[in-house]
This record gives sequence, structure tokens and C-alpha cells, in this order.
Amino acid sequence: MSDGAVLHVKGRVLAGPDDVRDELWVVGGRISYDRPAGARDVRTVTGWALPGLVDAHCHVGLDAHGPVDAETAEKQALTDRDTGTLLIRDAGSPSDTRWIDDRADLPKIIRAGRHIARTRRYIRNYAWEIEPDDLVAYVAQEARRGDGWVKLVGDWIDRDLGDLAPCWPREAVTAAIAEAHRLGARVTAHCFAESSLRDLVEAGIDCVEHATGLSEELIPLFAERGVAIVPTLVNIATFPKLAEGGETKFPRWSAHMRRLHERRYDTVRGAYDAGIPVYVGTDAGGSLAHGLVAEEVAELVAAGIPPLAALSATTWGARAWLGRPGLEEGAPADLVVYEADPRADVRVLAAPRRVVLNGRIVG
Repeated sequence: MSDGAVLHVKGRVLAGPDDVRDELWVVGGRISYDRPAGARDVRTVTGWALPGLVDAHCHVGLDAHGPVDAETAEKQALTDRDTGTLLIRDAGSPSDTRWIDDRADLPKIIRAGRHIARTRRYIRNYAWEIEPDDLVAYVAQEARRGDGWVKLVGDWIDRDLGDLAPCWPREAVTAAIAEAHRLGARVTAHCFAESSLRDLVEAGIDCVEHATGLSEELIPLFAERGVAIVPTLVNIATFPKLAEGGETKFPRWSAHMRRLHERRYDTVRGAYDAGIPVYVGTDAGGSLAHGLVAEEVAELVAAGIPPLAALSATTWGARAWLGRPGLEEGAPADLVVYEADPRADVRVLAAPRRVVLNGRIVG
């Protein structure tokens, strides 16, 4: 498409869960629902259009061993883009990916800075590894460096205990979250187990990643405080293999991981039924491949979340939660077009017909 070209998206435009329109126009990279006067260079795309998908837990610039070079990060971002993910909340990365912001052909990224973990209590080369007395200072640092989010490691295996355990004293996370909020940032935390959740929620945390330890006792607290969860079920699927690998050295941890995996669908459905906001995230970029958003949406449906709600968790609802527009008048034209109605079958998301980013067809 030339710079002066107009894109006409025709068929069914899913501007909201209950807002279906017949067409939209893309003029100067932005959405319009009014036909532009005198448009001559018009390209028409037909199908079912959604806002660009959101992966709310993704790591561009990171692999299983730590930071990666720019070429690898670019490939990661392109993989996400080509499968329809046009907005990423990067939930922790040691790489500087600000250069991506200057690339109109790559997904938009909302960064949470670098993970903040307890010393020797997380994956090597991923996080700032510190002690509780330094937590407030590091949270302030990452709040200033990020895009309105900070990422804590809330729990991890304690080798002396042989099981998952909280990383931070309650008073430390309370002070750190208050400092992040003072600086205008929201806070999220990696949490697999049950034991760290109450302290984090009562300290004012905004979101919990994975949240496999969410119990019937804790669900009302999350719902009352409006704390969102990003379950990353495609990542939780790896728990049995992880448990098998740790069986000999950490049998208690391995048994715990298996229990968390076995109840994963009940945990997510219980959270959704209680009114806890649930969003789509894949945890791509560590040991998982990029481009798994469609699989994660399907996993939410398998857990018992209604298809339309699962779809919203990666489109309308997720964008509103992150403060970014969808298919609104005048918004940047970031959208994905499909052959069939994704509301009827979310598996349609795995095969986009066209990907439009900043008004240009890129896939």
C-alpha cells in the first residue's frame, strides 16, 4: 500500500463484544467509520476483523539463558506480529528493546522493566537479584524505566525448604508497591504457590502472573481488591515435565507443582466466576516459543471461560486494561482479519487472513 492508499475492511468489524459493524476505513494509518471523500487508491479486505491481539505476559529480548541480541529480539517480535499479536505487555526483560518503538512494522510494547527477584531465587541472568532492604529502590528504578509496570518475583523454590516459598517479607512488598504507585506504575508478580498471595494482595498489588496457587479462600480477596490474573496456561502445561526433572532432588516441590497443574482449569474458572479480571498471556520468550496467543485463548476456553470472554481477554478487555485503544474512531489501525467468526470458534485466531499494523498490511 502506498502512503496515500486507503484500506477498506468489509464484512464484520468486531469493534466490541456487542458492537458489530459492516465496515471500516483506514486513512493515514487511523481508523474511520466514515467513507473518505474522493478516495481512489482503495484496497479492500474482507472477513471478520478484531483489534490487534494482546499478549499480556510476553518477553521480547529474552530466551532461556537470558538477554538476546537485537536480531533475535526482532525475530521474536515478528513471530508475535505474524500471528496477530500487535500489543505486548513485556512482563520483564533484561534487554533494552526501546529501538522497537521506532519500528512501525513491529508490535507495540508496554514494558515492566527487568524482573526484580530475591538473591539466587530465580532463573539465572533474568533479574535484578537483591535483598529486601533494597526492594523499594529497585522498584522505583524499574518504575521509571518501564512503561507503567513493575515486575516482582513473588515466590520461587527455596532450596533449603525444598519447595516454593515467598521471596519477600510483607513489610518490604508493602513499601515497594506503595512507591511504585506513587510513581504512577502498577505492579505485578510472578507467583506459582499459595503462600505469597495474601501478603501481595493486601499490600496493594495490581496483578498476579500465573496465579496457580489461587485458592477458594483467596479468590474473594482478589475479587474484592480487583486484582487481575494472567494465568499463562500454555506455560503451566510444562509443570509435569518440570516436576519430573526435579523429582530426585526436590520431591516436595515436584509434588506441589503437579498439584498446581492438576487443578489449573478449576483455578482459572473459579477466578472468572468470582469476577476476577482474567487476561491472556503466554510467557513467551523464556523457554516457550513466541506466537502462542491463539493457543492460550483456546486454553482459557478449555478451562471453562466462555468464548466471548476469552476473546475479550486478548482484545477489547485487555486493551482497555492496558489503556490502549481498540477499533475506535481515530485510533491507530492495528487489527487482524479472519476467514470466519472468532466468537463462534476461538481456534480461528490461529490463522489470520490479514494483519494490519499502523494502517499497513504486514501479514
